[in-house]
Amino acid sequence: MNMNTELPDAKDAKDSRRTQKNSQSFDDDFSHEIIGALVEVQRVLGVGLLESAYAAALAIELKERELYFEREVAIQASYKGYSLGAVYKADFIVERSVIVELKAIDVVADVHRAQLLSYLRLSGLKLGLLVNFHAFPVVKGIHRMVNKL
Repeated sequence: MNMNTELPDAKDAKDSRRTQKNSQSFDDDFSHEIIGALVEVQRVLGVGLLESAYAAALAIELKERELYFEREVAIQASYKGYSLGAVYKADFIVERSVIVELKAIDVVADVHRAQLLSYLRLSGLKLGLLVNFHAFPVVKGIHRMVNKL
């Protein structure tokens, strides 16, 4: 079987949906579109796979929906004016505004929520989605986190 193993990335994107929507008079955080992509990934793949499989499928789904995204984005931090370097990698940053962290675990714990809030604070972004693909349906495993900058 001949399969194309290249996965889409931000460089594959054309004009982002944000660029298209900026001409409209409302502000959109893209949650609806991202959640739709997450639901479709779980609909096709089901539950029980590794996080990496869901991440690869989500990249394809976001590209098909023409959402700009970056994968494995290094986030820098500092301490008392000294650089700590990259302290984590965000699974996805969608439309330069939403961190999407994927999990494939039995239960999301408070520590996972705290980590996402830290990621939001360090990145300066306002919205994060913590997603557990082992929850069925996946919408029950989506935790929306807001950074009150």
